[in-house]
Amino acid sequence: MKGLICLSRIAAGALLFLVGTAHAEVASIYGGRDGLCGHKTASGERLNCAAMTAAHRRLPFGTQIRVCHSGCVTVRINDRGPWMRGRDIDLSPAAAQAIGLYKT
Repeated sequence: MKGLICLSRIAAGALLFLVGTAHAEVASIYGGRDGLCGHKTASGERLNCAAMTAAHRRLPFGTQIRVCHSGCVTVRINDRGPWMRGRDIDLSPAAAQAIGLYKT
């Protein structure tokens, strides 16, 4: 299994566990200082910045995945994104903090 690599100052490596497999993904944080807390997500629910949720381009809404950095947390996909090139998953601020990812 590959180690975690910080790819830039605005995103950090994370391990994504899905259906028994693990691979490196690039994670970022959304919903904090960008003012998106409380806005509607693509699933129709409001973005709760205190919840363990995430945005992914292809995974079905409701999919639960385990994301690890300095720690691990299970998040539920409830939005689409990230839309920045080179990023694979957007984590809510609570999920990012729970795994030790503090810089966006």
